[in-house]
Amino acid sequence: MADWKERLGVVYSTNPNFDYEKQQEENMETLPPQQQDLRVLLDKKQRGGKKVTLVENFVGTKEDLEALGKMLKAKCGVGGSAKDGEILLQGDLRDKALELLSQAGYKAKKAGG
Repeated sequence: MADWKERLGVVYSTNPNFDYEKQQEENMETLPPQQQDLRVLLDKKQRGGKKVTLVENFVGTKEDLEALGKMLKAKCGVGGSAKDGEILLQGDLRDKALELLSQAGYKAKKAGG
């Protein structure tokens, strides 16, 4: 039962020959910066009232996402994280993030209010 997290989608099977098949991770290729359609927005839901800047819709590998997140965090001088196709930057840095992304050749625009 050590791999119970891998079977979260399976509820019950009456088939005695049932064998759970894991979904294979897709080898997703990172789109070039000009083809990325990034959205930069401000979020403060479920964050204790604190504002964070989200960069969403990144299409690519986890390593490339983390590298872009590291670059944004370093140039903005803030903390944050990069996972699940989005980069989180602490604080309201929408304008600075947009500027940095456009300088790096990414197609990005503001979203939300």
